[in-house]
Amino acid sequence: MKETGTIRARPGRRPRSRRDDRGQVSIEFIGFLPILLLVALAVVQLGLAAYAVQQAGTGARAAARTATLDEADRKTTPVAAGKAAMSDWAAAGAKVVATEGGDEVQATATVKIPVLLPGIGDLHVTRSATMALPADPGGTTAP
Repeated sequence: MKETGTIRARPGRRPRSRRDDRGQVSIEFIGFLPILLLVALAVVQLGLAAYAVQQAGTGARAAARTATLDEADRKTTPVAAGKAAMSDWAAAGAKVVATEGGDEVQATATVKIPVLLPGIGDLHVTRSATMALPADPGGTTAP
């Protein structure tokens, strides 16, 4: 007598799958897709934040370097030099301040981090650079 309704495996082959499982992987992928998109956006947001930190550091160093120059040798102000050293989008909302105190100059640059993920809010990053002023402001040395 023959059995009906059972699946018997042939030697060396997998048993055939049931027809009612078709499309299950697609449904699981659609359910997991929002999580994948959120992780991808978080990675891009982290990259933008790292780039903003780098831009703020570059602007602060350029402003401090320019502030150490003699005023007669400067072609621009320290604030303008700091913003010029940054990319256009970072410099657009950046705030650069250079202060001289004693024998050193400290410059601080604040850059706005672009936000991709909703609900994060308004983020800023601040970096500072300190450089020593030259001992002889004229740049000449005594013999």
